Parts: sequence; C-alpha cells; structure tokens
Amino acid sequence: MKTLFNSFRFNKRLNKELKRLARENFFQGKPLSILNDIVFKAMLGSNSEDSNEALRSLLSACIHREVSRVQVLNNDLSPAHFDAKTARLDVHVTFNDGETANLEMQAGISNDDLKKRAEFYTSALLAGQQSRGKPYRDIKRVYQIFFLDCVLFPQSNKLPRRYFYQEEEEHDRLSEVTEIIFYELPKLETRLKDCLASDTETDSLPNDEKWCMYMRYRHEQRAAELIKRLCQKEAGIMSAEKAVMKVSQDYIRYAKKMAGIKNSMDRAERLLYAREKGRAEAIQQGIQQGMEKGREEGRNDEKLEIARKMKEMGDSIEKIQAITGLPLETLEKLGISK
Repeated sequence: MKTLFNSFRFNKRLNKELKRLARENFFQGKPLSILNDIVFKAMLGSNSEDSNEALRSLLSACIHREVSRVQVLNNDLSPAHFDAKTARLDVHVTFNDGETANLEMQAGISNDDLKKRAEFYTSALLAGQQSRGKPYRDIKRVYQIFFLDCVLFPQSNKLPRRYFYQEEEEHDRLSEVTEIIFYELPKLETRLKDCLASDTETDSLPNDEKWCMYMRYRHEQRAAELIKRLCQKEAGIMSAEKAVMKVSQDYIRYAKKMAGIKNSMDRAERLLYAREKGRAEAIQQGIQQGMEKGREEGRNDEKLEIARKMKEMGDSIEKIQAITGLPLETLEKLGISK
C-alpha cells in the first residue's frame, strides 16, 4: 500500500511538472527534450509498460548485468535527522534482489558540486535501506547514475566514469556496495560523427552508449536517421521512444488546450474592449451633444436679452431681427411687433 501511495505521489507531481513545462514552452515553440529532467523522469518513471521496460533496459546497460524487474520508488528521501539536508531524486528505483539506484539527468553545469552531490545521494540511498536491528551484511548494493549534458572531467574522454571505495595504492575495493557512474554526454560528439558516417559504427557501440546517444540527440534533426536506427534495433530504446511519444502527445494536447483557452480569453477581451469603446464613444457623443445644446441655449438667451434691450431703446422690429437673427414668432412672444 505504501508503494502504491508513493507511486501515486510521484506521478501526480510528475504530471504537475509536465503541465508547468507545457505552459512555459508552448508559446515559445520549444520542443520537449530528454535532457530536460522533467521529460527524463516521465520517460522512465511513468506508470506504463513501455516506461517500465525502458527503465529496466537502461539500468541493465549501465550496470552491465541483466535487470529482471524494476520498481519506481518515492523520489523524496527521508532526512537522517530534523535539520538534515533532504534529497529529491529524479528516478529512484529498486530491482532484482533489493538493490537500488538513482538515475539523474543534469542539463548543464551546476553552481553546486556535482561530485559531492553524487556521494551524498549514494550515502542517502545506503542509509535509507537499513532498518533497526538489521545486520550490515544485509545491506544491498546501490548505484548513483548521472547523465550530464556538460563535461565534469575535462582531463579525459573516457565514457563512462565509474567510482568505488578502494585502497589508495593497491586499489582493492573496500566492498561492492556502492557504485557512482557519470555519463558526460557532450563527449559523444566524436562518436556521433562516426555513426552518422557509417551504419556499422552504431552497431559497435556499447549498450549504455547507445542509450546516451538516444537521450542526447533524439530532439536534434541532424541525428534523426541515427535515432531511427537505434529504435529499430534496440527493443529497450524503442520502449523509451513510445514512452516519450506518449509524453509528447500529452504535452501537445495540453498545449493545444492552453492555446484554445488563450484564444477564447483574447476574443472575450477584444469583445469587451469593443463594447467598452462603443460605450465610451456614445457617452462622449452625448456629452458633445449636450454641450452643444447648452451653448445653443446660451446663445439664444443672449440674443433674447439683446432683443429686450433694443425694444426698450425703441428700435424697430426689423432692426432687432436683423441684429439678433431671431424669428418673428420669438420676437412676438417677447411683445415686440410692428
């Protein structure tokens, strides 16, 4: 029940993050990329057969042994104490006989120390599996796997780089319980050029490098044929492609929905603006008419006053009419007559 609840929490948070990504990227016309950790998590951590098969295949390629089953866990690790630093993992899984792994996608150089971060995550994975009273010999192996869209170790072109606890001079391992793996994806560029030049170069790549090729270059048009070949020849990568396509379809559907809502809001805003503009123009026209009427009445009152004064002075009606321009009917009402 706890596992189901954690899976529900993971997928709920994942869907929320995907919708946020759609809102941010749609109107900028940006395509989804596996290098984005949200898409990476959706590809491997969604509750689907394709996603589960992709995760099993990728793990098998990275740790160089077969993974028969895999299960996504809660990606929030409990802190060791109240003030301890918490860790939110990208894809936290258990597999086979209880071994665990965390797979992380890092899109670029971090302001933090990625090497120390890898060690911290590894320690948290170890501490998270040990129950009170359980002997240390029962601790299961943990893997921390980083896919980096940056170069962390410029002194070497080696891919991947694997780290263990070992003796300083004789290099014997302390134990088999931890393994930290870094894949620096920019180091694939030379291999990419070879693969684009020859189909056979793709077949000679190790399985984990095929996966890295797929994740690094899937969204690039220049590698479209290479990605197509990888999907056709590698069942696990094909499952990943199906999972990503499902993510993309959901993304596009949501983006279209957002666009429809925006268009409706724009139309409503334009209609409201037109109505307000028409109302304002009508009000302005009424004001102008009222002002004109007031000015006209003021001019008439002034003419009437002049007519009265001219009458008092004994001027003839013809002269009064010529000066004021008032009609005879109005002058007669004032008692001015021939």
